[in-house]
Amino acid sequence: MSQLKNEPDREEPPRGDPVRAVRAYYRFVDTGNIRELAQLFALDALYRRPGYREIFGRAELERFYREERVIAEGAHTLSKIISEDREVAVRGVFTGVLRDGTETSAEFADFFRVNAAGEFSLRQTFFFVPLV
Repeated sequence: MSQLKNEPDREEPPRGDPVRAVRAYYRFVDTGNIRELAQLFALDALYRRPGYREIFGRAELERFYREERVIAEGAHTLSKIISEDREVAVRGVFTGVLRDGTETSAEFADFFRVNAAGEFSLRQTFFFVPLV
């Protein structure tokens, strides 16, 4: 389960609290709840992730998580969350298994922008992994 240093997140995300929405995002992705995960994003949201084309909108985001993402399962451990206005930055470690069965662990940083409706309009991900 995704958490920030022993602070479990058991509450549902209210639309007005970007940090709680971000915590809910990790909870949904770690439990495979793609439908609820996608509902956190605006209809016209943009997701930028290294190694993939830009992903636009909820439908594309759902398709990415169901069909394209190389991760089969895993958990995010959040070590730092910083929020200012409608932007949230997250640092943590992902540990899991890829679709080919390979175990993996990587530090990551995510940046979220929240629109006036409380939905994610942008997510951008970075991984701390060696370049080729």
